[in-house]
Amino acid sequence: MAIEPARLEMLSALARKVLWLSSWTIHHANHVRSNADGLKVGGHQASSASLATIMSALYFSVLRPQDRVAVKPHASPVFHAIQYLFGRQSRDKLENFRGFKGAQSYPSRTKDTDDVDFSTGSVGLGVAQTLFSSLVQDYVKAHGWMKDRPEGRMIALVGDAEMDEGNIFEALLEGWKHGLRNTWWVVDYNRQSLDAVVREGLWEKFEVMFRNFGWDVMIVKYGRLMQAAFAEPGGDALRRWIDSCPNAMYAALCFQGGASFRKHLEDEIGDEGPVSQLIKRRSDDELLELMSNLGGHDMASMVEAFESIDHDRPVCFIAYTIKGIGLPFQGHKDNHAGLMTIAQMEKWRSAQNIRPGHEWDKFEGLVEEPAALEGFLADAPFNREARRRLSAPVIDVPERLVFSPAAQMATQQGFGLLLNEIARGETELASRIVTASPDVTVSTNLGAWVNRRGLFARAEKADLFRSEKIPSTFNWDFSPKGQHIELGIAEMNLFILMSALGLSHQINGERLLPIGTLYDPFIARGLDALNYACYQEARFMLAATPSGITLAPEGGAHQSIGTPLIGMAQDGLASFEPAFVDELAVIMAWGFLHMQREDDDGGSVYLRLSTRTIEQPQRMMTPDLQKAITEGAYWLRKPGPNCDLVIAYAGAVAPEAIEAVGLIGESRRDVGLLAVTSADRLHAGWTAARKLRRERHGLPHVSHIDKLLAPLPRDCGIVTVIDGHPAALGWLGSVRGQRLEALGVQNFGQTGSIDELYRHYGIDANAIIDAAENLTAGAPVRHRKMAV
Repeated sequence: MAIEPARLEMLSALARKVLWLSSWTIHHANHVRSNADGLKVGGHQASSASLATIMSALYFSVLRPQDRVAVKPHASPVFHAIQYLFGRQSRDKLENFRGFKGAQSYPSRTKDTDDVDFSTGSVGLGVAQTLFSSLVQDYVKAHGWMKDRPEGRMIALVGDAEMDEGNIFEALLEGWKHGLRNTWWVVDYNRQSLDAVVREGLWEKFEVMFRNFGWDVMIVKYGRLMQAAFAEPGGDALRRWIDSCPNAMYAALCFQGGASFRKHLEDEIGDEGPVSQLIKRRSDDELLELMSNLGGHDMASMVEAFESIDHDRPVCFIAYTIKGIGLPFQGHKDNHAGLMTIAQMEKWRSAQNIRPGHEWDKFEGLVEEPAALEGFLADAPFNREARRRLSAPVIDVPERLVFSPAAQMATQQGFGLLLNEIARGETELASRIVTASPDVTVSTNLGAWVNRRGLFARAEKADLFRSEKIPSTFNWDFSPKGQHIELGIAEMNLFILMSALGLSHQINGERLLPIGTLYDPFIARGLDALNYACYQEARFMLAATPSGITLAPEGGAHQSIGTPLIGMAQDGLASFEPAFVDELAVIMAWGFLHMQREDDDGGSVYLRLSTRTIEQPQRMMTPDLQKAITEGAYWLRKPGPNCDLVIAYAGAVAPEAIEAVGLIGESRRDVGLLAVTSADRLHAGWTAARKLRRERHGLPHVSHIDKLLAPLPRDCGIVTVIDGHPAALGWLGSVRGQRLEALGVQNFGQTGSIDELYRHYGIDANAIIDAAENLTAGAPVRHRKMAV
């Protein structure tokens, strides 16, 4: 259906304004605003220009309030300009673009104040997020929670070079498996990356790939001016030339201008009568306008393409564009980070009819009436609801999670038992938990949960092994009510799915409590996506298991070393490494609440678990002990008044620490044993307290670890031990300036028994005793006897 002329005029005017504001925002940051430290500010005027029309078509005409958009990172200024015209972004934020507290370099849910749906920046992740967010919307709807809220489209604006990112292709496969719907990816096909011009025929590869995965593909290549020219005599020859012109040549000619286009057309097409007349009828400026009129820059073509979609199948739009369209360096291969000079901006300002001092005026330079433009913006479908970031009530969590204790257990086993107990009940907590795992559901002890709660799919699918009466421990029935999302083996997909599930309360208005499981070392394979999820303040629980060299026979490829440091360093992620299952029960209950707390008070949770079966303590879980566990540490054996040695341990090495203290205790009475359940929480509390003391000029603020270590004499030594990098606990000596020996693993593991590996890597009881004797001047200690 043809777009109405009046509407097209308004949209085109607003797109010109968006191009000006985005370009001026970058120029102001680099050439007008003071720069005290002399660092390059940067921005992407060319990358922004290529999306100005496409984004204007979407936001001013096509998007509805329920739709969500992941903006191409380098088009952040275009997004902020659109929000400015909508009244959702302030001038001072634009003036401070890429400055402290200003509009962010890349759209950020957490750092920007305008209406960002998905953070983007690490390229490809925002693209994949839209796919998984669509699957999450299907999940919420299938469980009957969408109520009267209409489904939204999840839309990604993608740079063609961004399509090189592997996580995009990993996500496509999951979308196909789960019957993806309501997803649009709009490829800004400007055929230029930072370093190069993309290969010829890339669009054909995109088209085949997307169609193979069940997507519709719409190629928007020619604008209205081009289509009209093709209808003229000789138009077929012009079209053939455009289609056969190499990407690099077309970009170069766009930079050189109409005269260069004319020369190449005349030289390469020759004197063919009608087409020569077609070219001669146009001035150089008119010819450049014609040849630059690719579909991605033609408002009518883009709106009609978007509005032609009347179904919920996923669609890939390949929109041909010119990088830097309308700017002095359009098409130049070096324009990615290029900036207009002051002289170029002054010339372009004049061409845009922008008066000096009026650069930020919303409708400066446009001939349309401001009141009409304001009315048009107010009536845009996108603005029909004032509030797009939703909220959801907090899910009740019991004070304690119950499980069936055994004399000896592993924390991974306990994790499965705790979830199984939750799955037995028909509580709101049980109904809102959703689990996922990258093809390691059974080996991470999620099997019992899945047996009770089922796998999710939009259509029923019975377990054929069960229907064929083949005995199996697991019942893999799929249904719309299932609560486990089956994933392939890609860890990137797990973390992006966790991000999508963990934002459901704001995207869909329905809270989910996601739990993802994977092998601990393979956190590193999806670390970029994990960081992305935390940056967006998505809320989820991560059970990483098995961990450390304790996974002895599996060898170095499956053993983790540095993950405790990842847990400590990752913002927005509270990391725990419990040794005992009763600790885990307390931590998980706390974690379900922590995932629901607002802003900086809450976050996601990482559990580093083990398959090692160890003896479980028989004890009462008092409120004080529960609080200490969640704050990061407690005394398993309190130090005596003359304590000269403390052993501090984390996780699976608890038996070695306990044994070492027992042997040392034969000659020293007051040795303390500190159980560290969260080096992350402990360290965060300590550094926060120090910061508060500095800010409050020495006013008392004591952290949990300060309180725990306060009774120790200054000459008391500390030995720390962890099945991971020793630096995770090595900072404890800095709390009160005490001598410390940090034991841990710093080299790749290998196969063997736990005893062999602990002895080889120096984290067994004897190694702890040796460290204690080297650190303090106590009497010699009887070592543990070695098996022969």
